[in-house]
Amino acid sequence: MTAIRYFTPTAADAISLRAMAREAFADTFAHLYDEAPFAHFLDRSYGPGGSMECDLDNPAVRWLIAATDEKTIGYAKLSPLRAPAPEPQPGALELQQIYILRAWHGQGIADRLMTWALNDAREQGAPEIYLTVFDHNQRAKRFYSRYGFAEVGRCTFTLGDRIDDDRVWRKSL
Repeated sequence: MTAIRYFTPTAADAISLRAMAREAFADTFAHLYDEAPFAHFLDRSYGPGGSMECDLDNPAVRWLIAATDEKTIGYAKLSPLRAPAPEPQPGALELQQIYILRAWHGQGIADRLMTWALNDAREQGAPEIYLTVFDHNQRAKRFYSRYGFAEVGRCTFTLGDRIDDDRVWRKSL
């Protein structure tokens, strides 16, 4: 069995982290979107100088990476609340992403990352934690439900000409 390491990333991890996130997002969602706007989104989000790299440089955003000796295979990202949450309590945080490469699903990595995110949020004194999830992502919704998250609102995600319905979920800490 391959050993999995968990660690906080540094600037040196940016390239492998961006590549992994790009692969995981594309593997899950590419079939839903037109190719050109999808590629543009991937570049804006996971390309050099994109939003992921900006978040890596932001001390208010916290990360935990899962990796083997060969590559990054997953991560969780915890940030100040950015989602359109209904009546959030002061100090609420957001679990922006838990991404794991498909080949590593079902091996406990998501559980380890979620446990880290919830514990880290509690240590920061957050009264609650939010996340958003694509309405049709049943696997993710089942996972979040297991940890006590519940739907509390809606928002949209726009990519190209397509506007998707996302759900806002909350868990009290």
